[in-house]
Amino acid sequence: MKFIKLFILILPLLCFSQEEKIKQLDINLTNYEYPFPVKFLELSNQRQNLKMGYMDIIPENYNKKNIVLLHGKNFNGAYWESTIKALTKEGFRVIVPDQIGFGKSTKPDNFQYTFQQLAENTKKLLDHLGIEKTAVLGHSMGGMLAARFALLYPETTEKLILENPIGLEDWKLIVPYKPVDWWYESELKQNYEAIKKYQMANYYDGKWNADYQKWAELGAGWTTAPNYDRVAWNSALLYDMIFTQPVLYEFKNIKSPTLLIIGTRDKTALGKPLVSAEVQKTMGNYAELGKKTQKSIPNSKLVEIANTGHLPHIESFDAFIKPLIVFLK
Repeated sequence: MKFIKLFILILPLLCFSQEEKIKQLDINLTNYEYPFPVKFLELSNQRQNLKMGYMDIIPENYNKKNIVLLHGKNFNGAYWESTIKALTKEGFRVIVPDQIGFGKSTKPDNFQYTFQQLAENTKKLLDHLGIEKTAVLGHSMGGMLAARFALLYPETTEKLILENPIGLEDWKLIVPYKPVDWWYESELKQNYEAIKKYQMANYYDGKWNADYQKWAELGAGWTTAPNYDRVAWNSALLYDMIFTQPVLYEFKNIKSPTLLIIGTRDKTALGKPLVSAEVQKTMGNYAELGKKTQKSIPNSKLVEIANTGHLPHIESFDAFIKPLIVFLK
């Protein structure tokens, strides 16, 4: 009888969902520690004063070579931790911005997001740091931004690296357009379980471990914050930017030596729930898209990583970092 009573008392503790264990994060992640010190650049964009967070890591064995790491849509600069450590060990100075609307940077009430605006902000950061030339690595949405940066600032971009970039196909040709308000309502429904389900299915082939867990928790930590609606609104604006501003038609104009690092299991594509199952099968086929993109970018090289999804630098780090360092040197 005593055992039964004790079990009844502790049962609520055993039944806590992962959602209830997630640390609530404020919208500028002031209560979340990044792996390296974060500084801020003050920007004036669209009649607004904004702050852009960034990490700038200069190793003791600095080889006078620089690289900028551009994060994806569902992430921020923190997820580059292992990459930063590996690159600084080799002597590279590593600059890691949180774009406006992401991570520790300002989440405006309203903003006209364009890849050109984000690229200009990144250039202002480099000017502020006195960096005239750098390699630029972009993952996922950061790949679209990196390509735009290389097109706008070819004299600055010594080398370009695209890691499973999205936008290798023009989704607006096959996916019905949805206004920003629709994306906003969708983002308001986000929670830990939804984020985990999406990432496990699209990024990690149904597998899950502690390394994947912490990035899902980071995204989910916002969803219970009192002003999550502002995060959701910025996310909706960003989805509209991604959907309406393809850069693939200009790949042929990229002048920088380019490395494509492609996890071939990736099937990420924007708007899959809005099309039929048959159309979904044709979307996000990175095993084909990587080869097609390599042919369209002059002076480019393709490294394919088998049995790897959307995040090679998380899922298959060694296979990602080795060709990256060889290319940079």
